[in-house]
Amino acid sequence: MNCPCISFSQKLIMTGKRILQLQASLRGRNLDAILITEPANRRYLSGYTAADHGIQESSGVLLIPKNGRPHLLTDSRFELQAQEEAQGFKVELYRKGLAALLKTLLPDLGVRRLGFESHYFLHAAVGRLEKALAGTTELVPLTGLVERMREVKSEEEISLIRQSVRLNERIFQQVSGTVAPGMTEIEVALAIERAMRENGAERPSFDTIVAFGSNAVKPHAVPTDRILREGEIVLIDMGLILNGYCSDMTRTLFVGKPDSIFLERLRAVRKAQLAAVKVIRAGAVCREVDQAARQVLNKEGMGKAFGHSLGHGVGLAVHEAPSLNPRNRKQLRAGMIVTIEPGVYFPGWGGIRLENMAVVREDGCELLNEDSTGLDL
Repeated sequence: MNCPCISFSQKLIMTGKRILQLQASLRGRNLDAILITEPANRRYLSGYTAADHGIQESSGVLLIPKNGRPHLLTDSRFELQAQEEAQGFKVELYRKGLAALLKTLLPDLGVRRLGFESHYFLHAAVGRLEKALAGTTELVPLTGLVERMREVKSEEEISLIRQSVRLNERIFQQVSGTVAPGMTEIEVALAIERAMRENGAERPSFDTIVAFGSNAVKPHAVPTDRILREGEIVLIDMGLILNGYCSDMTRTLFVGKPDSIFLERLRAVRKAQLAAVKVIRAGAVCREVDQAARQVLNKEGMGKAFGHSLGHGVGLAVHEAPSLNPRNRKQLRAGMIVTIEPGVYFPGWGGIRLENMAVVREDGCELLNEDSTGLDL
């Protein structure tokens, strides 16, 4: 397959601009530096791709001063990878733990007020750090500083996400054509995730959802050993990570000739999706986009069957801001990427969800999906 990777020099320019933007924000908040621990934020700012093995076992932490060269703090397991990927960063190893290294490093950098990501830094770790830095450095909790930077995507990021979407679609088309009675939900999910790896994806962007029949009533169903039968619904929600960026798509199929109830509900969900697409543009209020889809389903008598939000942002994480929900009064901005995924769910029968991804533009939105399986009604 053709690689949609951006060049090394492009990555360096992108991360360099992001660091400068963050440093300006630190100066505006009277902070001397910030610790970046959230994995997607770390990758966004440095290009460092190592994964954490849970929140308690980090593969590295960024220390970004308000001026000057940023640091990547890690241990010997990741030293070579950090040096190769985090160009422009000074790689420092913590041999006696993060707190011990910071106790030595921060005074040398003149850091008296240190910000940290309070939403992704364990309380116990903060306690250890406060004890180590007592009397020398004030810890300042921050939330969403880098996430707000990530909300609006550059054209380079949009291109990478588009490639992730297209690969996700190709894999869906490849695997969905093989789905047949006698297969289990787990078999289909494994086939999808195996094809992702075989076609160059880093990994799924979330655990693949495959639900047959009445199991499709669960929006986040976990695949089971349930066997597919003729005349049943097949709901597939899948996404992958390619070059760091996520995709997310849902399709609902029917094995055999669909009955009138299925077609009626599928058409209603598709109408709701199209109504939301027409509203999406820069300046649109998130909750009004959600409401556009919800009004259609209300008119169809299915409003109570639509219990979740209409959509969410996608980027380095599969779920990020903005949220298209009934409470969000924030406005969309050009360059944001969102999912549009109305769904209806009926206990004992199953559920239908259709999900596409779109880029918010000044005068509307650009749909990233080309696959129309289940959409041409």
